[in-house]
Amino acid sequence: MIRVIVSPEYPSFDADVRRPGKAFLASCPEPNSDQFKKKNLWTRAAGQLHIAYSGICAYTAMYLPEQGTVDHFLPKTAYPAQAYEWSNFRLASGRINTYKGNSTDIVDPFVVDNDWFHLDLPGCLLKPNPGLEQAIRDRVTRTIKLLRLNQDDNYVQGRCDILMDFARGDVSIGFLQRRYPFLAKEVSRQALASDSLRRLFGF
Repeated sequence: MIRVIVSPEYPSFDADVRRPGKAFLASCPEPNSDQFKKKNLWTRAAGQLHIAYSGICAYTAMYLPEQGTVDHFLPKTAYPAQAYEWSNFRLASGRINTYKGNSTDIVDPFVVDNDWFHLDLPGCLLKPNPGLEQAIRDRVTRTIKLLRLNQDDNYVQGRCDILMDFARGDVSIGFLQRRYPFLAKEVSRQALASDSLRRLFGF
């Protein structure tokens, strides 16, 4: 995970999502999950969210070739007033959104520092920066566990595959910066040239 720069809401968001959402909350101030499902107005913003954040999942920092999902950083059932607010939306893969659920013990991609998460090679596993104070290290560790960033092979193998493509020269550093910005950051931080990556991966 790396810092996500907040993108302003698109021009019609207020009319598309916020105003009808507020009208619903006025008649139903504390919706349950089923009631929210019937008024999932945030899905109207999904396409624009993908565009605003260049298709990069806020939690994996990996490109989503499809639209992705609207994650409510503050869970909507606990914070209904934030259910239809652009500032509470994070672009997320469907799997990550499911893993996160209603957890509030997750590092916010809008406030994380770029050096909180490190990549351990050649296993392509995430770990907290050992130089962080203990409270932040613990929170990063919980985030990795709750989002299954090291348990879901789709994400672990995905990181390895892209780095091996980079090591072979099949993709450029510019491609990593556009589509896999966390990996690009780690390539730079660890000074990983193609030949050093090839040695790490054993080819």
